Amino acid sequence: MKVKFVIAGAQKSGTTALHKYLYVHPNLCMTKKKELHFFDNDARFTGTSVDYTRYHAFFSPNLQQRLCGEGTPDYMYWYSAPRRIWEYNPAMKIIIILRNPIDRAFSAWNMEIFRRREFLSFQEAIRNESQRIREVMPLQHRVYAYVDRGFYTDQIRRVWHFFPKSQTLFLKSEHLRNDPQTALDRVCDFLGVAKMPGIKPYIVNAKSYVTSMSCADRAYLKERYEFEIKELEHMLDWDCSEWLAR
Repeated sequence: MKVKFVIAGAQKSGTTALHKYLYVHPNLCMTKKKELHFFDNDARFTGTSVDYTRYHAFFSPNLQQRLCGEGTPDYMYWYSAPRRIWEYNPAMKIIIILRNPIDRAFSAWNMEIFRRREFLSFQEAIRNESQRIREVMPLQHRVYAYVDRGFYTDQIRRVWHFFPKSQTLFLKSEHLRNDPQTALDRVCDFLGVAKMPGIKPYIVNAKSYVTSMSCADRAYLKERYEFEIKELEHMLDWDCSEWLAR
């Protein structure tokens, strides 16, 4: 038996909340630990074969009894992860939550400030991102990619290269936050399990920001993301006009 679904992204978009909702579903087995980082760990995939024993141990003894899944939001962004997931289980179902990339970038920067791994202002960080990423290679996908992570369409194309669209579900972060019952109903339908009526909203990772985003920084990111957001609307048949309205 294998793991059947993953919450693959995006970082700072509500993956923790969805993990908590699904964790209490009686027909599902979600890992107690979120973010296993199995398929984005390059060291595990350097040999000729992959040992999945440690991965499966997170789900024992439920792997053969219930529908098992996990949530690691880096999978969507990590270039090799979709292929590795497909090689493990071509029938894997992929759940992806997308947030306004402007707000997502600011939230990610605040997270790194809180962790004391970032010392530049948001203004400096987003305008010097490309140079900083080059300086930390090959760790460029782990740190400083506040803006780059928000270019969702290329990441989605990588997922769709390996998995049919019928095995992917996309949710708006705002919908999960504002109407979690409807969003969770969609997830349950997608996974083929009973719905969970009467859920109570989770408020997670709601730490206060160290500062507010400036109008200049928001305008800068709007310009960076405008074409990307319109392309995403076409790709997913979404209306994301509110992402650019503020």
